[in-house]
Amino acid sequence: MAKNLVVYYSRKGENHMPGGIQVLEKGHTAYAAEFIARAVGADIFEIDTVKPYAANYRECCMEAVQEAKAKARPEIKGYVDSIAGYDNIFVCFPCWCGTAPMCVFTFLEHYDWADKKVIPLCTNEGSGLANAPRDIAAACPGAVVAEGLSVRGHQVKDSEEIIASWAKENV
Repeated sequence: MAKNLVVYYSRKGENHMPGGIQVLEKGHTAYAAEFIARAVGADIFEIDTVKPYAANYRECCMEAVQEAKAKARPEIKGYVDSIAGYDNIFVCFPCWCGTAPMCVFTFLEHYDWADKKVIPLCTNEGSGLANAPRDIAAACPGAVVAEGLSVRGHQVKDSEEIIASWAKENV
């Protein structure tokens, strides 16, 4: 039986939603990651940066743009001890600057991805997966990168069945 891992980065606090900025107690991507873990019986790991992003949404967007332009790799608080025992690794993230947040790449570039299946899920408000699948494939040499799923952030809480079905199809 395949062993599954869900790795995610999710922004709490101020987020863009239809109608403007809203404060979220829990980020959209965290819900999606939990739905996947429940559906496929996966371990779960949250990526967390050492230096928090700005609480203000617009300031955070500016930080994300600066990181993307610099191809920065922000320091994160920790890593999974090893991915060797996992067959399928779901990578869940919000779309920032047309790809995953740079802290996701900090995590990805830490491991040997040979013979792993990487399955991306992106929350967004209209950009879809953008360049994330290509960028993730470049960060995970040796992995097979599956077709990802794009979910509107403001619809995540109502999308458990869709997310769970997609996750099950990919393992």
